[in-house]
Amino acid sequence: MKKEIALILLLSTSLSICIKAQNLYATNNGETSFFSETPVENISAINKLGQAIINITNNDIVVQMNIKQFDFPNKLMQEHFNENYMESSKYPKAVFKGKINEKIDFTKSGIYDVSATGDFTIHGVSKPRTFKGKLNITPDKLNLTTDFEVSLTDHNIEVPKVVFMKIAQVIKVKNNYTLTPYVAKK
Repeated sequence: MKKEIALILLLSTSLSICIKAQNLYATNNGETSFFSETPVENISAINKLGQAIINITNNDIVVQMNIKQFDFPNKLMQEHFNENYMESSKYPKAVFKGKINEKIDFTKSGIYDVSATGDFTIHGVSKPRTFKGKLNITPDKLNLTTDFEVSLTDHNIEVPKVVFMKIAQVIKVKNNYTLTPYVAKK
């Protein structure tokens, strides 16, 4: 009898874990790119290893990326970005933790205008932000795209006067994240 009860508890626990996992969508290869435009020089980079998870039950969303994984066309720019501006060894990640504001029926395919409000942390500085984007829902995935701007001064990112004219003070950022149902690793 004790073995049957233990088996029932084990199965019900496993089932609840599986059900919870079905409410999560995740990716480890989201794309975030940025562009800095000035009259002197344009700078762009892309990170194809962004991580995101969305809980479709409570609308929680977390996006995070390793700053050193931004790839630049010019390796010297990449080195300066990591060492001089972002101080990637000291502040290795950018993170957004928030909640999708709209009530979305994730069972209905379609493209939805969405916004998410939460804390956005870059360079060790967290700021409350609301980001707007599009959420494309299909039966097997969610695709989230956003365009927004980041002010360097909001996150204490200092640009030396010598290169001040080469780097925009407000950076244009684009995200494209395709999330699929999360499967817990065994």
